[in-house]
Amino acid sequence: MTELIELAEAALRNSHAPYSRFRVGAALRSQAGHVYSGCNVECASYPLGGCAERAAIAAAVLAEGPSLRITELHVVARDDSGTLRSAAPCGACRQLILEFSSDAVIGFLGHDGKAQRWSIRDLLPAAFNLESQSA
Repeated sequence: MTELIELAEAALRNSHAPYSRFRVGAALRSQAGHVYSGCNVECASYPLGGCAERAAIAAAVLAEGPSLRITELHVVARDDSGTLRSAAPCGACRQLILEFSSDAVIGFLGHDGKAQRWSIRDLLPAAFNLESQSA
């Protein structure tokens, strides 16, 4: 866990966040034991930016392929003053994390300023599932 927090912290230093000034780093460990990290990248056309969690997952998929399984993922965020900020994964990132593991553990700083650890199922209890959709 500490390794992932340190790697997420290092990743956020490379974040491109000139608009929100909210830097986010994420690091994950795969079931194969490999570690991948990513940072958020903003764009003047706001919807085109990307989350740190999705960047880390993309790096992992590139390295391990579509059979990637995530065991844990940690997120760290700081504002421009360097203050730690709460940074639970957004809904889109939660859905993508679940795509690669239904039992991943997600760590982040909660709104109360304390470290939080949740299962992805607890963070996204009613996840979209293509197989359960009727035609």
